[in-house]
Amino acid sequence: MMKYTHNLYLYLILLLLIVPHFTTVFSWKKEEFRNCNQTPFCKRARSRKPSSCNLIATHVSISDGDLKALLVPKNQENQEEIQENQENQENQENEKRLELSNKPLVLSLSVYSDGILRLKIDEDPSLDPVKKRFEVPDVIEPEFFDKKLWLESADEKGGENVVYLDGENVVVLRNDPFEILVRGKDGRNVLSLNSHGLFDFEQLREKKEGEDWEERWKGHTDRRPFGPQSISFDVSFYDVSFVYGIPEHATSLALKPTRGPGVEDSEPYRLFNLDVFEYLHESPFGLYGSIPFMLGHGNRGTSGFFWLNAAEMQIDVLKEGWDAESSIALPSGQSRIDTFWMSEAGIVDAFFFVGPGPKDVVRQYTSVTGTPALPQLFATGYHQCRWNYRDEEDVQNVDSKFDEHDIPYDVLWLDIEHTDGKKYFTWDRVLFPNPENMQKSLAAKGRKMVTIVDPHIKRDNSYHIHKEATEKGYYVKDSNGNDYDGWCWPGSSSYIDMVNPEIRSWWGEKFSYQEYVGSTPSLYIWNDMNEPSVFNGPEISMPRDALHYGNVEHRELHNAYGYYFHMATSGGLVKRENGNDRPFVLSRAFFPGSQRYGAVWTGDNTAEWEQLRVSVPMILTLGLTGLSFSGADVGGFFGNPEPELLLRWYQVGAYYPFFRAHAHHDTKRREPWLFGERKTELIREAIHIRYMLLPYFYTLFREANVSGTPVVRPLWMEFPSDEGTFGTDEAFMVGNSILVQGIYTEGAKHVSVYLPGGQSWYDLRTGTAYTGGVTHKLEVSEEAIPAFQRAGTIIPRKDRFRRSSKQMENDPYTLVIALNSSREAEGELYVDDGKSFAFEQGAYIHRRFVFSNGKLTSLNIAPSTLGKSQSVTDCTVERIILLGHSTGHKGALVEPSNQKAEVEDGPLMLRPGRSSSVPTIRKPGVRITDDWTIKIL
Repeated sequence: MMKYTHNLYLYLILLLLIVPHFTTVFSWKKEEFRNCNQTPFCKRARSRKPSSCNLIATHVSISDGDLKALLVPKNQENQEEIQENQENQENQENEKRLELSNKPLVLSLSVYSDGILRLKIDEDPSLDPVKKRFEVPDVIEPEFFDKKLWLESADEKGGENVVYLDGENVVVLRNDPFEILVRGKDGRNVLSLNSHGLFDFEQLREKKEGEDWEERWKGHTDRRPFGPQSISFDVSFYDVSFVYGIPEHATSLALKPTRGPGVEDSEPYRLFNLDVFEYLHESPFGLYGSIPFMLGHGNRGTSGFFWLNAAEMQIDVLKEGWDAESSIALPSGQSRIDTFWMSEAGIVDAFFFVGPGPKDVVRQYTSVTGTPALPQLFATGYHQCRWNYRDEEDVQNVDSKFDEHDIPYDVLWLDIEHTDGKKYFTWDRVLFPNPENMQKSLAAKGRKMVTIVDPHIKRDNSYHIHKEATEKGYYVKDSNGNDYDGWCWPGSSSYIDMVNPEIRSWWGEKFSYQEYVGSTPSLYIWNDMNEPSVFNGPEISMPRDALHYGNVEHRELHNAYGYYFHMATSGGLVKRENGNDRPFVLSRAFFPGSQRYGAVWTGDNTAEWEQLRVSVPMILTLGLTGLSFSGADVGGFFGNPEPELLLRWYQVGAYYPFFRAHAHHDTKRREPWLFGERKTELIREAIHIRYMLLPYFYTLFREANVSGTPVVRPLWMEFPSDEGTFGTDEAFMVGNSILVQGIYTEGAKHVSVYLPGGQSWYDLRTGTAYTGGVTHKLEVSEEAIPAFQRAGTIIPRKDRFRRSSKQMENDPYTLVIALNSSREAEGELYVDDGKSFAFEQGAYIHRRFVFSNGKLTSLNIAPSTLGKSQSVTDCTVERIILLGHSTGHKGALVEPSNQKAEVEDGPLMLRPGRSSSVPTIRKPGVRITDDWTIKIL
């Protein structure tokens, strides 16, 4: 206790020292963060007007399988002279002339299979730019480059160069004025860039005498040694009703206009990873992660645009009429949504995706940035977290209370207070004297532990991580070349430069059992504060002129810093078990490609109804942009939720892909059993539903791992032609089979639920059938939120209640068949060992269940596995529930054994003892590894 008191005393001294900055961390204050008018590159870009003559494309050719061209200002003369200057760099007079004029930019267009176009625009390296502009490494999947289609020629006609993208779409490079168009086979535009002539590329140059390039903000000075270097351009999506994507923002799923008639004072959507406490629930303000990927969707299809750039970005969604004063004539007869993209630095490295459907666009995007990693089974269960569980006795008490109240959970988390003075990879040996035994006690019940490891390293010469990082030169540098020193939880801290692959490898070694003393195989990791968060830095982050590996400025890679930290930590956990154990790492910051390394969550939300509501579109947006494994802090991180709000949050959170309760240390304790017997019962039931559905969730995580299709989805992803779904973000799909409608208002007695499609929907709890294609006004009670199974689907479940997912491994399955109007249904089940990478060598089971003509058939849809799947499980099917099936049948015949099984009315069992009776096949005794057919007699 003396040590704890001493640490608290030092913490209070630190608080007093940095209070001018520290207070900004604990609540969101608008004045602490820059808006567009206070951000020079954004202000400059937004001031530009549409132009029909800003650039032309010249010297078009095919080279190395790409279409290449030079971009020059239209009013620049002597184009042939530019070419001569490129060929004769020794001529000093020509070099001087080039210095005084706008140097040409180099453009290349590359075509890849599956309808993907890549556009790159950069300064011409042959003209000796001041420095090489930063291109983001380690994001594009290496396998993607194998999909390149080498261009042999381009059709040239009427000032346009045309190449074929796939069987239905073409790419047009319009020369004068410069424009990129993707057109469908019917000649209609799908996507375009620079149709409004807003393209601008500020090239690097030498500073001239008298120029002041510095930018100042709240007492911080950004030296900007290379001056203005921003890029901006317009992108148009044709035949779409809404645009979506570009997380992270706490706002609606369909992006609202930020510029145009009636929204003149709106801010653009900002993409700049920041530590934002108690963020607003309806704002375009940038939060913890950035993914510059946008989708457009309408009745005619879906398209997507992705800009691989890690600098600060601002994006306007332009309202119809924004260009009323423009003289540019665009094609008539096509609706469109125009957008305007602005970035502080980098290059143009953009990808166009032509769909045509929403799942196609997500598949195309994740073929570039990677599909989501397949998590271990335990990670898909329920997680219990608090800042902080005090000591080992507290951990033991919480764990035992879950068992006492018959509530399953899989993971218990420890925040920063478990360490020795905020030094990561250490334990406070007064509070946690036996960490190995603590973890083994949890592991004996099939449970895991997660500890936090942040990127700020305490500047303490007795701390081995700091000492080694200092000696090896592994820290980010300040603008003077010294180790950057900022303030975070430990006080004076430095930050590991994870951009360097050598440093990432070094960091990964710190997770070995020899280095991380007190860790065991059941311990996994949480990366927080990795935006990076710097309490005394500009906008609570790192200065933009700080320097990384390769002399890259922080401004150029800011949004990717947390991505590299996540990558290094994940790699460390893989290395820890010699490649035999899938890692689990939760990250707060993210970037394209983060889905390959683990889960993310929506950060420091608050215990408010509106925060519960906005969590759904935030998670849906993350899924659309590759991050399937995401969730929000159940109950809200800040504040004390009323029991009704907490219950409703558990009922929605049970369907989040990542299901974790978490709370700030200043809040009241809120474990599930602390709100009275009735609320405990209902929270238990919500968590039990998640565990019953784990086989279905795990199957969806495998689908995401293979195709990129998210686990939870907007309604329009499953019903892309139903306009009634396009603007919906309070209801969502879990896979293709379950529709969930949250309750987001206090004391709600009724809720309106739109059930899309022409088929029926069955209430998950009662089996009651509802008509699709209409809105239903439903009575609601505290017992549950509305959730429905789609007709024509089959859902696998495990209905026996256990303490953790590990203890469910050998339990039998229940199949819930929801028949459509044709009395048919189908579904899938994926099973592997839930832990290792053996599934990559074929050690898994993948079955398709098909019900048709009164028969249920189990089919193998996995490729040949040479018998490996047989070792995965011997589980059987114990019940088959038939929703929408008439009663009165005498039995069922199981083939090929010809054994008979009973058909009787049985409980749906979503809520014990209170479910409707439905036709049920009991104990058919079939194994999920086998082919079989069950015929209803």
